[in-house]
Amino acid sequence: MKKGIIFDLDGTLWDSSKAVVDSWNEKISTFDEDVELITYEQMQGYMGKPMDEIAFGVFHKLPKERALELLKICELYENEYIRLHGGVLYPQLEKVLAELQKNYFLAIVSNCQVGYIEAFLEHHRLGSYFSDTENYGNTLLSKAENIRLIVERNHLERAVYVGDIMSDYQSTMEAGLPFIHAAYGFGSVPEGTPSIRHLQELPDRVREIFGEE
Repeated sequence: MKKGIIFDLDGTLWDSSKAVVDSWNEKISTFDEDVELITYEQMQGYMGKPMDEIAFGVFHKLPKERALELLKICELYENEYIRLHGGVLYPQLEKVLAELQKNYFLAIVSNCQVGYIEAFLEHHRLGSYFSDTENYGNTLLSKAENIRLIVERNHLERAVYVGDIMSDYQSTMEAGLPFIHAAYGFGSVPEGTPSIRHLQELPDRVREIFGEE
């Protein structure tokens, strides 16, 4: 039986808030429009949301069409910035991925732009652990639809999604998969949801979900 673990990225595998804030503010400072710089706390609140929703929040003073134009500029710069500088990996990430890869198909589904997951994998040299990825920028589909896409095209007979915020939980329920909450991340989910406080707990939690000894 082919079993898979599908990961969210921000708040689950790493925290890129500072790198994203720094890169966006560098670009925002060059715009002619009256756009306020973003704070670290604001960006953490946006993490995990679809990119167009972030654009309408950050550039709320501007027409939506212009907000999306500035979003694209920031996205491209952000990808290159992260490719060079990376983010903060959660403790023991590579060790946990190496253990999980022995028995499970690993993938990433994120509400990010094209190139963001690739920048994460390239900078931190983690590409060998993941067999597939998908993102909102590539498909313009909801996270639930992208989760199902990963399951279907890789013929996963069983799969679990690991994420940190309520929309991750809701998307996973819509996709019809079990969910594991990364409680160290950016958000909360309904009480009683299977969770981990540290990445090191994930292998045991996955085995419980799949009913393995």
